[in-house]
Amino acid sequence: MTTSFKLSVLLALMVSGAAQGQIYKCQPPGGSVEFTDINRGSYCKLMDLPGVTVPAPVRRAAPAPRNAQPVAAPGEFPRVDSAEQRARDADRRGILEDELKTEMQKLAELRREFNNGEPERRGDERNYAKYQERTAALRDSISRSEKNVDALKREIANIR
Repeated sequence: MTTSFKLSVLLALMVSGAAQGQIYKCQPPGGSVEFTDINRGSYCKLMDLPGVTVPAPVRRAAPAPRNAQPVAAPGEFPRVDSAEQRARDADRRGILEDELKTEMQKLAELRREFNNGEPERRGDERNYAKYQERTAALRDSISRSEKNVDALKREIANIR
């Protein structure tokens, strides 16, 4: 920004408003001059502008998310009858068991391909480093899949 532009902004701030605010002239070492309503450190000086009032900045709290739901007190939670809850739990168990079955099939396939740490080399892996990268990626995938299986088993065990 040019100095004349900054001065015109400063003058516009001085002319407008009737609230009491403060203006600081900030000039960090080796930096440009900045006029602001925030004291940014030892390189800022409060300007003495007699007879001039500057609008104080409006500070607002962060807006609430658009789809925020009001939180109900524990006694105000809607009740679900036991038959409906059993049906929901059965649906949840079925979904989790399907996911577990799929994840276990994936784990078995990964272990078969991993071949106890010695997967078959592919034709595109002439470079040994590529083979090692694929082996490491398989090892990571097996570890992640094992963790998924464990988590799904825990989740199924938590269903009443």
